[in-house]
Amino acid sequence: MTQIATDQPTSIRAGEELPLEDLKRYLQEQLSLSGDLEVAQFPSGFSNLTYFVSLDQQAMVLRRPPVGANIATAHDMSREYRVLTLLQPHFEKIPKPLLYCEDTSVIGAPFYVMSRVEGVVLRGFHAKLAPEPALMRELSTTVAHTLADLHNVDIDGTGLVDLGKPEGYVVRQVKGWIKRYRAAATDTIVAMDEMASWMERNVPERESVAFIHNDFKYDNLVLKSDRLTEVNAVLDWEMATVGDPLMDLGTTLAYWTEASDPDIMKPYNLSWLPGNLKRSELAEAYASARNLTLEVEQLLFYYVFGLFKIAVIGQQIYARFKAGLTQDERFGALIHVVKTCAETGRLALEKGKISDVW
Repeated sequence: MTQIATDQPTSIRAGEELPLEDLKRYLQEQLSLSGDLEVAQFPSGFSNLTYFVSLDQQAMVLRRPPVGANIATAHDMSREYRVLTLLQPHFEKIPKPLLYCEDTSVIGAPFYVMSRVEGVVLRGFHAKLAPEPALMRELSTTVAHTLADLHNVDIDGTGLVDLGKPEGYVVRQVKGWIKRYRAAATDTIVAMDEMASWMERNVPERESVAFIHNDFKYDNLVLKSDRLTEVNAVLDWEMATVGDPLMDLGTTLAYWTEASDPDIMKPYNLSWLPGNLKRSELAEAYASARNLTLEVEQLLFYYVFGLFKIAVIGQQIYARFKAGLTQDERFGALIHVVKTCAETGRLALEKGKISDVW
């Protein structure tokens, strides 16, 4: 089996440092720990900032909103912490929540701390290591089954139902993401406007309800180091809610690049490597795991929505970069991701399918 390094923290980016003494005092008091504080930053990810924290030799992860973010309904640390707290007894593949702090005087923003889950996170830089096709096929099937397992969680018996408003979810999402895009737009992208108009006209009449992650892809999964086809934990629950699970699947399909897709999208998900299920096969594996009768091309709306949402997320981050609110150079290239997602959506609508778009 190809050996792939675990996801390791590195030095903290300029402008994203934490006040170490204040943080140390707070953690010592709240967690009854002592000793030296060690802090580093996980370099990947484009939304909430994620840090490695070690105190008294206890390894933890701290999450806080990005510097300069001003999005009213996003980056809610208390909600993300509550999601983990409610979900943990019923879905074992998550980190353990340890504490939430709303006192902005500690580090300058609300934050929460959770246990660190050791393992492998597949990111773009692992592509050169070429995991065996048989391994990738098994792993991609596991991805479909893990998402199905999440959607099968009983939301009523767990209290998770209180975290969302499922009635009218799809309409609200379409309107909300269109509004976010228009608020953050910096360039004229005709295909984005075409996708928005099409979604408004084609909202599905029927919805189902489940607890959904809303950002389910390879680099939000921690895999077991000694068996890469098994998932230790699912990360990044900031957009989790109660809603239509096919919207969740649509986002996963939008991230799910294939070999023929544009190269600019491939660093964000290693699903294009040989052996991975194709988008249509991933959808079929998911439907089978949930005992759903589902024609793959019924997912076109959800796939296009997923592409639109990913584009909007990229646009919001790019807008912060262009305004000088963040110095992370990675964000400058996101406008090209936005345009590629838009063109992919346009082609999918033109061809009427979710696979072999390019």
